[in-house]
Amino acid sequence: MRWKERSRAVATLALNNVRPYGEDETNILIDVDAGVIDSIGDAPFTDAAEVVDCGGKVLLPGLVDVHVHLREPGREDTETIATGSDAAAAGGFTAVFTMANTQPVIDQPFLADAVWEKGQAYGKCDVYPVGSISKGLGGETLTEIGLMSRGHVRMFSDDGRCVNDPQLMRRAIEYAKAYDVVLAQHAEDHRMTEGSCAHEGENAARLGLRGWPRVAEESIVARDLIMTRDYGGRYHLCHASTEGTVSLLRWAKEQGIDVTAEVTPHHLLLTDEKLETYDGVYRVNPPLRENKDTFALRDALLDGTIDVVATDHAPHGSEDKCVEFENAKPGMIGLETSLAIIAHIFVESGLADWRFVAKVMSERPAEILRLSDHGRPIAVGEPANLTLVDTQAPWTARGEEMASKSKNTPYEGSEFNTRVTATWLRGKQTYEATDDQKN
Repeated sequence: MRWKERSRAVATLALNNVRPYGEDETNILIDVDAGVIDSIGDAPFTDAAEVVDCGGKVLLPGLVDVHVHLREPGREDTETIATGSDAAAAGGFTAVFTMANTQPVIDQPFLADAVWEKGQAYGKCDVYPVGSISKGLGGETLTEIGLMSRGHVRMFSDDGRCVNDPQLMRRAIEYAKAYDVVLAQHAEDHRMTEGSCAHEGENAARLGLRGWPRVAEESIVARDLIMTRDYGGRYHLCHASTEGTVSLLRWAKEQGIDVTAEVTPHHLLLTDEKLETYDGVYRVNPPLRENKDTFALRDALLDGTIDVVATDHAPHGSEDKCVEFENAKPGMIGLETSLAIIAHIFVESGLADWRFVAKVMSERPAEILRLSDHGRPIAVGEPANLTLVDTQAPWTARGEEMASKSKNTPYEGSEFNTRVTATWLRGKQTYEATDDQKN
């Protein structure tokens, strides 16, 4: 990108020679003060306060991630709202939803408000707090869903733990319906996964690792879908990981049940073959599955059975990952590699186009959480939440070079072709790639 500074202080930004959704080149003028797209035209804008020649790069609506862990409060040694916002902006995200399993748990309105306010004060990304379903993630008593929903909490989840008690889950579904908020379930019957650390299959058995069966996920999914059918509400499934879960979701949508689901980039790309290394960086919850699961998840995302991509960005320090595999804490960072992986799997292969990427990484996530100013079309009058993408920018993933405070990327040393080069939140730039990163 070549920036040209204008002497007169006019709060406008011109993005010339840019390709919205990877389609025809055009020129876009942004009113920075209003935070909206002011004009789109054939002729380059030359009188803006700032002008950038985008050189034919792809422009997408700012990405939205419905599932991240920013660790604040309590584990600021691994991530903070600030460093997580930096990582999000570098990955092209303008809004993220941070899960409630912090220390203390986000189970009260004042804690949720503090998360929102810190994110707004930092200003790199809209950080929405997710409230817990049960107090302290204890799985026994519901939180004050009504009170928390009056603020900025649009989703409730005990992620990291499953709401195993069916009666508590029923009550949660009924309360969430009354307040029109989303319940996001971490589907895992803990009675079937105690002591487990890897997918239950041939690889785990051969390597001496205790297996984590698919049914531990699928049994909870089946139960919750039936409850949602009978009691209503909006149900969202976190990190779908198995072929059987895809079949259940497909059935539910055919029945008209109000269910949405997410899949992570790592479950779309990586498999339990990575267990061969015994490297704790590959331990994740739910575990990496087999090839048949990976391909079923890809097909489900393509046909809309699975609605969105969510990173489940989960930072951990080296002391929690550089240990025996079964003792490693589950989780991987993913905000800064997510778009590159989705582009690699779907766009570079010819399976889908950039409109599809915009749908599953921006538009549909914003629609599910009812965000009025994210995931909007690239059009005049719409919010200028945007990310600029270079599709011919080979780069190597290195944890030490990422903005996240933690470095537990499973893609260390992996080569990608697509890279975010700039991100704008309401017309204000939150990220620009360095010259080395652009080359």
